[in-house]
Amino acid sequence: MTGTTLEIVMPGKVDPDGLQIRTRPLPAPASGNVLLRMEATGVSFAEQQMRRGRYYDQPRFPFVPGYDVVGTAVAAGPGVDATMVGKRYAAVTKIGAWASHVQVDAADLVPVPDGLDAAEVETVLVNGITAWQMLHRMAKVRRGGTIVVLGANGGVGTTLVQLARHAGITVIGTASARHHETVRKLGATPVDYRDPGMYDRIRQLAPDGVDAVFDHVGGTGLRQSWQLLRRGGTLVSYGTAATKDDEGNARLPVLKSYFRLMLWNYLPNGRNAYFYDFWAGRRQADAFRARLRDDLTEVLMLLAAGTLAPQIAATLPLSDAAAAMALAESRTVTGKVVLVPDAG
Repeated sequence: MTGTTLEIVMPGKVDPDGLQIRTRPLPAPASGNVLLRMEATGVSFAEQQMRRGRYYDQPRFPFVPGYDVVGTAVAAGPGVDATMVGKRYAAVTKIGAWASHVQVDAADLVPVPDGLDAAEVETVLVNGITAWQMLHRMAKVRRGGTIVVLGANGGVGTTLVQLARHAGITVIGTASARHHETVRKLGATPVDYRDPGMYDRIRQLAPDGVDAVFDHVGGTGLRQSWQLLRRGGTLVSYGTAATKDDEGNARLPVLKSYFRLMLWNYLPNGRNAYFYDFWAGRRQADAFRARLRDDLTEVLMLLAAGTLAPQIAATLPLSDAAAAMALAESRTVTGKVVLVPDAG
């Protein structure tokens, strides 16, 4: 296959406007790989941290970012079923998806149901898998339970709220005041995260404690999230946003949170604490891929059924990745900023 691909390159620790655009020859797909023509990719917290050099286990600069992708297969490498060409797929890539064409291992592709909009699917890829696994595989909250979602207006947060409400779970969601109406429409009770009495307000809403807290903030507030739990409840930490601008080793905040959570599990109070790692278990590749495929398929079925309402903050062309990154980091939007192919 001949032609070129447009890519966004993260050259080092740069501001959003330091992202670079390059065009290079389009290589044929390698053995076992499929070449996707990108229809949608997105800006996640991972890319925001990568540009600061603060994402755990990120590659060395320079590289093409892009955590997930939706696209149509346009070529198949040796050893790949040729009937895959022409069909639409979704994949979690970790890096590389901010490009007009993306090579993906065929084993990592999940079919996209007919009729779904690519940008809408993009909002529930890594966000949907994360939310599904935290709620149903890790916390295992039952119908009738109550949970707290920190950052209920974010990409993972909005999906988590909707999945929980669909499962008959009461949700208390934190967000800034300007996002409270959106949080209410999703079915959660909003609490202002800027309120110094935020945790007291949550206790007023759930005086007997909650069944789970989903905390992407970390830092000093992690202990207060732990203290919201009732006996048998579960704290799931899945980020360290509180330390996103700190200097020093990017691994330390993650490791500190992880070991703190592990120690709390030994306290005699019947509560559980976990650190969610999307890539946990990837060394058992077949089992990891099967679990990811099963969970994403469940989420896409809910999207197709209209149970999940995709939260698209904005849609911008790939070449405007710098503006998309700046918008995602502005904390003024609800949902996910999506990148789509440039016109023409």
